[in-house]
Amino acid sequence: MKQVLVEGKKRAGVATVERPRAKDNWVVVKVHAAPMCTEYKAFAAGASSPIWGHEAAGEVVEVAQPGRVKIGDRVVVMPMNACGQCALCLDGEYIHCEDGFDFAAAHGSAAGSSTMAQYLLKQDWMLLPIPDGMSYQHASMACCGLGPTFGAMQLMAVDRHDTLLITGLGPVGLGGVVNGVYRGARVIGVDSIDYRAEKALDLGAAAVVNPLDKDALGQILDLTSDERGVDKAVDCSGVVAAHRLCIDAARRKGQAAFVGECSEDTPLRISPDMIRKGLKLIGSWHFNLADSPRMMKMISEIGDQLDKLITHRYAIDDIQSAWETQLSGQCGKVILQPWEGSDV
Repeated sequence: MKQVLVEGKKRAGVATVERPRAKDNWVVVKVHAAPMCTEYKAFAAGASSPIWGHEAAGEVVEVAQPGRVKIGDRVVVMPMNACGQCALCLDGEYIHCEDGFDFAAAHGSAAGSSTMAQYLLKQDWMLLPIPDGMSYQHASMACCGLGPTFGAMQLMAVDRHDTLLITGLGPVGLGGVVNGVYRGARVIGVDSIDYRAEKALDLGAAAVVNPLDKDALGQILDLTSDERGVDKAVDCSGVVAAHRLCIDAARRKGQAAFVGECSEDTPLRISPDMIRKGLKLIGSWHFNLADSPRMMKMISEIGDQLDKLITHRYAIDDIQSAWETQLSGQCGKVILQPWEGSDV
């Protein structure tokens, strides 16, 4: 089967590797849509890895035993791997599982662990059924396209009474705009790239503020009804300055959720930020599996929005162009199509 690989700094290619085989409750999925996430950073750096991609939607083509899925089922493949037995997994919070395992050791090779490939291997309980009539591409947005911000907004109970700030309008942040608009919130976006700002407005954001403006915080406060701050905020950038903007722009007794990965330390002032302001801070990686029916129902109701969110589709053989498009910042969600041609 074909699988993506990085050959050097900003050089991508496609390798032919062994197709995975079903084993125990691990089933083989033929990948029809593989949304692309932050792997483009490793492509830019020339990093080497046996695993490329963590999002997918496709068709079950091989099972080793009767289980939760059968051959022919259309499914969304949840990211990561987990034990399925610990308290977190049983509570639907599998993404936080601490009892992971070595995929290659368990299966004899890393073949099947990548989603940027024609086939993959996944535990059956980590596959969400795709409703009839829903396309693979739309269904695949249940991963990082909509999933992280959906989880954050579930935790904060975002609704039509809220003014919602979203910092970082890359694909995840744009998915946050979709989530916020669907819930009826008034969305204010923050980004310095014109393409992303225009895309956010097209998706229903009420306004977009450039964080490079010296008075960015003041502009955000001016956009709130009483100029005292937003009700809720979600950072999708992973930038320290954006973290502080979410904290500073939130009203007293407001909430801020952090979705974007960050390796730096964000300054937090306990008295003014937490005690006196009464701010609630939340970390959100993905959504609880118990909310899967709500996620799929939302996707079924917002088709036009997803057609705007998904801006590029590439054949697996065009992975070089796909990653270059992501690096340009001039895109929404990009989808890799392992069995089809490019459609850009």
